[in-house]
Amino acid sequence: MIRTWIASALIAVCAGCASTPEPQSPLQQLMDDTWQQQLNASPQMAARFGDDSARSQLADYSPQTLAQHQQVNLALLERAKAIDVDSLSADDQVNLAIVTGILENRTDSYRFKTHYMPLNAEGGFHNYISSISQVTLSNQRDVDAYLSRLSQLPRLFDQQIHWMRQGLAEGYTQPQVVLEGFEQSISAYLPEDATQSSYYKPFTKLGGEFSDQQIAQIQAQGLSAVQQQVLPAYLKFFDFFVNEYRPNATTQVGAQYLPEGMAFYNNRVSHFVTLPMTADEVHQLGQQEVKRIRAEMEQIITDLEFEGSFADFLHFLRTDPQFYANTPEELLKAAAWLAKQADAMLPKFFDTLPRTPYGVMAVPAEIAPKYTTGRYSGPSGEHQPGYYWVNTYALDKRPLYALPALTLHEAVPGHHLQIALTQELGEVHPLRRYHYISAFGEGWGLYSEKLGVEGGYYKDAYANFGRLSYEMWRACRLVVDTGLHAKGWSRQQAIDFMASNTALSLHNVNTEIDRYISWPGQALSYKMGELTILRLRSEAEQQLGDKFDIRGFHSAILKNGSVPLAQLERQVRQWIASQA
Repeated sequence: MIRTWIASALIAVCAGCASTPEPQSPLQQLMDDTWQQQLNASPQMAARFGDDSARSQLADYSPQTLAQHQQVNLALLERAKAIDVDSLSADDQVNLAIVTGILENRTDSYRFKTHYMPLNAEGGFHNYISSISQVTLSNQRDVDAYLSRLSQLPRLFDQQIHWMRQGLAEGYTQPQVVLEGFEQSISAYLPEDATQSSYYKPFTKLGGEFSDQQIAQIQAQGLSAVQQQVLPAYLKFFDFFVNEYRPNATTQVGAQYLPEGMAFYNNRVSHFVTLPMTADEVHQLGQQEVKRIRAEMEQIITDLEFEGSFADFLHFLRTDPQFYANTPEELLKAAAWLAKQADAMLPKFFDTLPRTPYGVMAVPAEIAPKYTTGRYSGPSGEHQPGYYWVNTYALDKRPLYALPALTLHEAVPGHHLQIALTQELGEVHPLRRYHYISAFGEGWGLYSEKLGVEGGYYKDAYANFGRLSYEMWRACRLVVDTGLHAKGWSRQQAIDFMASNTALSLHNVNTEIDRYISWPGQALSYKMGELTILRLRSEAEQQLGDKFDIRGFHSAILKNGSVPLAQLERQVRQWIASQA
């Protein structure tokens, strides 16, 4: 059972014990305070972890509050830097690396004014805040808390619009080109009939303790809140976005054109790679990987005796109906079947499997047009499953030959297995249990795709070509992300590079490039993490020989949860030494 952690209650006190509990170490106190600061900044997270009063609150993005958060985080970071890492146990060295990374990212993000751009090509604050509507109203306290949150939506939207206006004034905006069609993600929350709003749905499923008269009264209150507070907030944001923000957003593409652009991008490279590498080094490594993977793809085309060029083969894959589902249900069923095949592969590779199950569902319709092809959504609560999201929008752009690799990455043995095992760790601090490091998690997801080769998961050459195309996709990211943000590449140059080297549909290529443009550096984490894991596995196999055990190796990778890659190198080498 996952414990509810509030900083003031982290010290276990034995009732009736005469002895006084030992004082916390500076690191333990730092982690408690950093976790509490995270809860203070996010009432939604605080409510999830047992703070009943937070259920009625939304986050405050006012200038004064964000500045206060920054000062607290800077002070916490100074405390982290003052701790002598060599004096710590191996486990506490992991803790210090994680808390330091969290605090550096918080303070750097504020310093580089990322709060001026609370949206990217895939979505924005207006999408993410809608999760408050995923609530069950079982009693009057639930109703009051939800109505309170709805009443605060206009304030939250005004605060975010304020920051976006600051971004317009100071040159911190997303490029116009990635914002085309973005207004659809706002209008999706503006139904003609307020009773069809996702924010009203909780009022249609009231718990059994209410009388018919109470239900009618509560539904009237809920409808009024949606009509008078929710929908006007979204409409105001829609008008601001269409008439003010997008027309005045920058026409330049790349972080290098932002104020302090190169310093910001170098910071993001460091954050998302978690290894001491420059943008140039990442770019060159990406080109090497593209060349290697391209040779493997060419060999499959030769083995299939396809008559035509590489480009002709990609055109064949993108246009032949045999590779595409005809209905959303067909695509989801194919994904579910592949997920069960992946489940059956797990005992070969793992000693420990997660208790938490996962399901398969479609990407929500309001974000699907600009969303990536698939994603993992972790459990929303202690007794909830994870979900493997599959994008069923534009079915002719969702090839079935790529679905096996996608399934291994997003479900098992990829994100669901790794994240669920992390959340099911023993008595570790919540700051560590619920933290996600992209280079580790996405690197593990990409490594999981390659495990399917060893597990006999890819049943034909097309599925294996789809896997290679996904690997090429991540290798291309190293080239195009650094190209866009550090080398002056145009959007079309990035599109052409990815379209000519992967079997991704052109729709996916465009949405992916817009994602990289609007989220600098994040796309680097996948391939860099995978290459690190593969390098460490090669070291282990060479040094251990017949003693190498794949299950033990994977346990060594996953045992501490999500960690920086430099920390991962240390823990795997310690495991190698213990086995030898």
